[in-house]
Amino acid sequence: MHYRALGGDGPRISAVCLGALAFGTTVDERTAFALLDRFADAGGTFVDTADNYACWVPGATGDESEVVLGRWLRSRRAAGRTVLATKAGARPDPARGPHWPANAEGLGAAALRTALDGSLRRLGTDRVDLFYAHIEDRTVPLAETVGALAGLVRDGRVGMLGASNHATWRVAEARQYAAARGLPGFRAVQQRHTYLRPRPEPSAGVQRETDEELLDYVAAHPDLTLLGYSPLIEGAYGRADRPLPERYDHPGTVVRMRVLAEVAAECGATVNQVVLAWLMGGPVPVVPVIGVSSPAQLDECLAALDLALDPCQRARLDTA
Repeated sequence: MHYRALGGDGPRISAVCLGALAFGTTVDERTAFALLDRFADAGGTFVDTADNYACWVPGATGDESEVVLGRWLRSRRAAGRTVLATKAGARPDPARGPHWPANAEGLGAAALRTALDGSLRRLGTDRVDLFYAHIEDRTVPLAETVGALAGLVRDGRVGMLGASNHATWRVAEARQYAAARGLPGFRAVQQRHTYLRPRPEPSAGVQRETDEELLDYVAAHPDLTLLGYSPLIEGAYGRADRPLPERYDHPGTVVRMRVLAEVAAECGATVNQVVLAWLMGGPVPVVPVIGVSSPAQLDECLAALDLALDPCQRARLDTA
């Protein structure tokens, strides 16, 4: 396993992060425990969840992922060996209406405190290493959100702060506001990121994709760690039964998929492994958040840690 420091000088994290989104819903608890055990045995230290995973699955509440992860942490006494990330802001709040995500809890001060209380209870811990503002909430003044998050760090219940599904300018503005007042600011940003490039789409107030602006911003700020979720597009790179989402349906995808297959054949690797190696080894190293449902899938992803793309291969992938 390879490691790096979170947020430039924070806790030591594994170069890949295990995403727990499906644990307790589409991935049952027994399988989730097996995946967590295998990840830890391989040297993995970084696990990602949220207080709303996976509320969109029929019958789910959003408790499931944190509850399962909390049971594993207690049963394996792994809390001290695991860098734990969770998120707030997108959990359904029935008081705000019946439909999600319109009824998301948001990023107000009271909502953030309540969200963290619930996460710590479900996880069975008194502290999380990384706490994300999950989705933007422009109904709340940025000063309120930044101040409330800083208070959670000050209370010792949160180690570092992050933002997910935020526009780059909002991340920058929040960091500037915090720095000017001597408050802890965002040290991690998690966006959807993979090798294929999506068509530009209206954001509707939530920017999910990693774009060139964010890559430039992270490159200029070494105290900020970039994490990429959905790096393997839910299996669509290698499974005929998982078609690519419509946002990747454009001529550029055809070219990039061809070059990706060529490089994979040259390396004796899978396409998934080349995608992960490309993410981790770029000019702005990315920590992939991998979501898997079987030990075989996890092993395939972990093998990407030992795959080194040569400069020519990387140049072909970059310019395709």
